[in-house]
Amino acid sequence: MATHEAQGMAQAAAPEFVLDRREAVPALIGRHEDFLIIAGLAGTARDIAFLTREGAHAFTMAGAMGGAAPMGLGLALARPDRRVLVITGDGELLMNVGALATIAVLDPPNLSLVCVDNGHYGETGYQKSHTSLGVDLAAMAQGAGIKRTRTIAQEAEIAAGARLIREGNGTAFVLLRVKPTEPPSYKRGLDPALERLRFRQALLGKA
Repeated sequence: MATHEAQGMAQAAAPEFVLDRREAVPALIGRHEDFLIIAGLAGTARDIAFLTREGAHAFTMAGAMGGAAPMGLGLALARPDRRVLVITGDGELLMNVGALATIAVLDPPNLSLVCVDNGHYGETGYQKSHTSLGVDLAAMAQGAGIKRTRTIAQEAEIAAGARLIREGNGTAFVLLRVKPTEPPSYKRGLDPALERLRFRQALLGKA
């Protein structure tokens, strides 16, 4: 009986996912050239590759699950003169959610994190992720100590989120809830040496 009650409570707490990522992600980011971008693997990598047409200022990951947030942190600390945007999925962030605590302690003002939460593990077969069962990554970010957090679940909320990721008063975290639909179709370049070189040139202002 207790198990059934727990399952019922989890289902009752599960959020709604209504936004279309193909529209919501570009609307939230706006002028992407304003950022150095680290994109997590799977859906967000394709979101960003399509949006930027694989611009040199964007580094899209593959296979390194859990690496986007700490990589973005290091980049923000190394280049305090540039705005750094990490955009990753719920599954990728769940693999290394403890990174939020380190980010909160260091609190670089030029770092923003966007978690595109579709409630599914897109890299491993589209199983439901913890967030579809009630886990709130924005609440976890806030609990870790990130003071500037926001959840976006409706179109009317996107503008406020777009302002938040561009403000410089401390690290920002935005949870963008989207429907579990396919990201844009885009064939990325997967030569790691070439991608590293291109991004390094943008990082050094030579792109």
